[in-house]
Amino acid sequence: MEKFSLMLDSVWVIVASVLVIFMQAGFALLEAGSTRMKNAGHIAGKQILSFAIATLAFWAFGFAITFGEGNQWFGTSGWFLKEGSKTTFDSLSWAHVPLSLKFLFQLAFAAVSLAIAWGGFAERAKLSVYFIFGTLFTIFIYPVVGHWVWGGGWLAQIGMQDFAGSTVVHLQGAIAGFIATLLLGPRIGKFNHDRTPNLIPGHNQVYTVLGGIILWVGWFGFNAGSTMSTVDGFFGYVALTTHLAAAAGALAALITAKILTGKADVSAMVNGVLAALVAITAASAFVEPWAAIVIGAVAGSFTFWTSIYFERKGIDDPIYAFSVHGISGVIGTISTGLFASPRLVEITKIGKAGLFYGGGFHQLWVQIIGVLGAAVYVAIVSFLILGAIKLTVGLRVTPEQEISGLDISEHGAYGYPEHLELLNHHVNKMQVS
Repeated sequence: MEKFSLMLDSVWVIVASVLVIFMQAGFALLEAGSTRMKNAGHIAGKQILSFAIATLAFWAFGFAITFGEGNQWFGTSGWFLKEGSKTTFDSLSWAHVPLSLKFLFQLAFAAVSLAIAWGGFAERAKLSVYFIFGTLFTIFIYPVVGHWVWGGGWLAQIGMQDFAGSTVVHLQGAIAGFIATLLLGPRIGKFNHDRTPNLIPGHNQVYTVLGGIILWVGWFGFNAGSTMSTVDGFFGYVALTTHLAAAAGALAALITAKILTGKADVSAMVNGVLAALVAITAASAFVEPWAAIVIGAVAGSFTFWTSIYFERKGIDDPIYAFSVHGISGVIGTISTGLFASPRLVEITKIGKAGLFYGGGFHQLWVQIIGVLGAAVYVAIVSFLILGAIKLTVGLRVTPEQEISGLDISEHGAYGYPEHLELLNHHVNKMQVS
């Protein structure tokens, strides 16, 4: 019976890994649908490119830095996924899961974090930047914070609660993307001379919705899969809190959009789902169902409001990645300091109960320290790397390339050739006449 349970755990981990990996398809649809037709092929294709880069970099260095035995800052063993190397998994209840499956599951998380970062680069970054920054992010940024929280580092030692990565995955990706957004500057035509924003609508709202649904489904692998065990059925509880939060986020974002703009914005509803999922990612194993609904609703509502706020401040974040993954990552991580239930803390053996359950301010301060520590590190290293790239090979395509679209300028073919080539023909004809 025990052997069967161990086999079942391994099967569950590979299923969860595939669900998280399939989230790349969700990002491709969501981002391509939320941006312009002339960049659709580029936006979708870079998901495969970044997943390939993340795979090789995480296999060679990232996994060892995150989970290899070392010090409180980074791991120093297990390079190139060497079998027999000691990792921080070895002392946990699911240490029996094969190393290859542990790697695939954690790789999927690293790739999601990198995919989030690319939201800040959309529609104006050079293709070469994806190669350079993607590699360096997967080696020097993501794994370091991952080690701090999940690899036995200093944040793990003080009891930080981040069950599936509101900070480790989402906040890291969002901050890296935000730094890129600031260094790249806004897209051509986004702002007027008086800094008022212009609407640049995405070309396919159906793609955006389908991408959101795929990500919602993939999140069951993301959160519930992080139990990496089926023995006690706890993964089902994590799936429940995840789903409740997402539903609350969808409704809260739609209602907020209606109140603030007078329109029931479909894209806002999709982002509300994702914001809620980001927020509950840290808290899914620590909070009761009612708290999951509160967390999801707050994140969904805040995401829409902050997306408007940042845009009015002159920041052009094409798919609102920082609001969805950054602001919500902070909300979700800090929420456990308020809502962590004593019975669930006892199950997970991580941290202490939250303020609203008589745990005092201890866990809340730990969560705040964790958010600040991760945010500062990612911001500094991202700025140094992207700043160096900007000074050398450059971050941004030329204005002519941006206007013609990255599909044609970077790849030589449009994602929608029958539409855009015909349009260009008519434009050129009008210019001649």
